[in-house]
Amino acid sequence: MSTAPTTEVRTDCSADTDGRITFRLRLPSADRPRLLLVLRPKKGRPEEQSYTLDLETCGEHGHVRAVLEPRPALAEGRWDAYLLRAPDAARERLRPGLRDLRPLVDGGTRAWTSPVTVRVPYATKDGFLALRAWRRTAHVEAGPVDIADGAMTVRARLHGAELAEDAAVRLRLRGGGGTERSYRPHPAGGGAFSFTVDCGELAAAAAGSRVWDAFLRPAADAPPVRIGRLFDDVADRKGVYVYPRVTVGGAAVRPYYTVDNDLAVEVTAAG
Repeated sequence: MSTAPTTEVRTDCSADTDGRITFRLRLPSADRPRLLLVLRPKKGRPEEQSYTLDLETCGEHGHVRAVLEPRPALAEGRWDAYLLRAPDAARERLRPGLRDLRPLVDGGTRAWTSPVTVRVPYATKDGFLALRAWRRTAHVEAGPVDIADGAMTVRARLHGAELAEDAAVRLRLRGGGGTERSYRPHPAGGGAFSFTVDCGELAAAAAGSRVWDAFLRPAADAPPVRIGRLFDDVADRKGVYVYPRVTVGGAAVRPYYTVDNDLAVEVTAAG
């Protein structure tokens, strides 16, 4: 499908606590308009998934809206938003308008069931409307991260699974051939727990710059669950939540969130 020049139509978005997203825009004249969501493919790959929503008249002065229901869940990734003015029209990229995402802010205070699905509308770096989607069987929502006295303590909560007595937090060395460090979670009820990492241990575990990815194994025989932060209105957390470095054993250690909002720990040479 060919792409027409970008439309300057602004699209307002609102979200509710059930994961429903409502899109509203002003379109004075159109023949059966639709809103198209396209999963952004990896670099060099073709587009493979899309989802189309009918735009229906709401109110006066050419206002239309489309509702993205909580089900079916979108595949995890970034979905770009387009306007189709007519059945045979070329698609046009939409610009973001007002985004009312207040119901998402307190998402971490409630219990989520499996599968855990999250959608957050956001503005891309080049000023277009997109939707960030996550879909996971289970998820560990990271809370406060405290760094003091050479240690990092994380408070978190498991969603979509049960925390067993033999649960373990694992920090996995990225590209390290299965190298891991294991930590005991301290349960706090309702799936909540905390764990503490000795930063000096990570600094001494491998030479050179490296990254450790954080997981929870809810039970000894359960698959690992990624630890991250998804339950609010922040689509890209990496440049927003910036934690200080702690220097131990000639290395600088700092937690951070990846481009997928997952928790990781970076170890580099101090200075």
